[in-house]
Amino acid sequence: MQYKLITSKVLDKKAIQKSIKKQIKGFTSEDYETLKPLIYEQDIPTIQNHIQQGSLTYKMLVQWYLYRINKFEFEPNTSLHTIIAINPNAVADAEARDLSRSSDDHGIFGMPILLKDNINAQGMPTTAGAIALKDNYAEDAFIVKQMKNKGAIILGKVNLSEWAYFFCSGCPVGYSAIGGQTLNPYGRTIYETGGSSAGSGTSMAANYAAAAIGTETSGSILSPSSQNSVVGLKPTIGLLSRSGIVPISSTLDTPGPMTRNVIDNAIVLSAMVGKDAQDSYTSLSFNEKDYTQNLEELDLVGLRLGANKSFMNNVPLYADIMVALQKMGAEVFGYEPTKVDLDGFLSILNIDMRNDLPEYLTNHAGPKVQVRSVKDVMIFNQKDMDTRAPYDQELFAGIIADETTDDELKEIISNGQAAARAFFDVPMEKFELDAITSINNYDASRAAIAYYPALTIPMGYQEDGEPMNLTIIAPSLSEEKLLKIGYVIEQATKLRVPPELGK
Repeated sequence: MQYKLITSKVLDKKAIQKSIKKQIKGFTSEDYETLKPLIYEQDIPTIQNHIQQGSLTYKMLVQWYLYRINKFEFEPNTSLHTIIAINPNAVADAEARDLSRSSDDHGIFGMPILLKDNINAQGMPTTAGAIALKDNYAEDAFIVKQMKNKGAIILGKVNLSEWAYFFCSGCPVGYSAIGGQTLNPYGRTIYETGGSSAGSGTSMAANYAAAAIGTETSGSILSPSSQNSVVGLKPTIGLLSRSGIVPISSTLDTPGPMTRNVIDNAIVLSAMVGKDAQDSYTSLSFNEKDYTQNLEELDLVGLRLGANKSFMNNVPLYADIMVALQKMGAEVFGYEPTKVDLDGFLSILNIDMRNDLPEYLTNHAGPKVQVRSVKDVMIFNQKDMDTRAPYDQELFAGIIADETTDDELKEIISNGQAAARAFFDVPMEKFELDAITSINNYDASRAAIAYYPALTIPMGYQEDGEPMNLTIIAPSLSEEKLLKIGYVIEQATKLRVPPELGK
């Protein structure tokens, strides 16, 4: 795999490391090794149990993750170019949590969370990977406020594909001018990270935090979760607020949790939900509940899953897990998928971003941000293309050139939604399925425009070691069912293996 650039030309890694070292002063390598069995690859309920028993504190937890980031991210032979900002008050926040904890705390209380750097977080810039936004210090996004209100600790920001991979054409996923090239811990420069939530996926695989938040328009949570062998949920559009998040498309955008296991995913999802007056979609799809409740109640016996016959015939890992689940009692129904043409899909992204980005820049960006439109960003970048846009900005040019009218856009969305829903609904109704199964982000665009949630969980590793995930899709607002299905499959198969990094 050939990259033009690996290391960012503009990111001050020394300043990030200085902030970390200040916060881990007195935390030793012995402390790191002693606490490792309590934290490394452990789920959130287990970590919370250690804290309740007194063998761990929130301060120790935060310092352990910061120590680990410092241990790997600043060494040329191990850096994933994943961390691009650190909360300078993370340890102080943890100390406050240690003083205020109670038996009624939400599961996310005291947990260090990393954010994809298109999500606003007070005290750190929100860049979307773009130099034009390097001084974008803004107020917390709605979902960040929701997590903080329940006691979460925002540990820092992670790299991403610049402008959520809707900027350059044919450029490598996980690259941004701010953060450089994100690398996959299962094979640095060997396997792609997936995008655009590249850093959210790599940071979870590398055990840099308890959980991470990504965003998806069409595959941007599912792809990096799959490439890094972690669990990612793309929720129903509108279940989670998008205000305070750098947009591509108000029609299709959504944030979502990325974690190492399903129960953590349910905890983080539960912490983010809420009606937001600034995002009208949340009033349509809002479904507040604790997604961890009764997570274990589903049994594999009798579970009805749809299996794409083409995948069964051509992807050994997919065929293997389908056979294994069948042997454990699930009912697997093979089906021939119908062809779906999502004509005009690109125009949804083009027209939405042309309209939605100025709205974000006007209402949610910090006061130092000067650009106000896609065209402004392009003009800014043209002053130093080698640094600001080394892979060019072809997709931004396409946004400006798109002449789709409002009426044509409505028709594209309506036709696309009907076709995409039929793609899933026909086999679901024919075989009375609980869910459709897929691979990685293979059906991401159809799930996106259908407004169907998708959960992806580790499925194993190809012969060369590259991770691959099983993706489960069901109709709108089926998150509770998807998490239960994902949980029972995860517990029955236990296919995730952490990368060699730091074992």
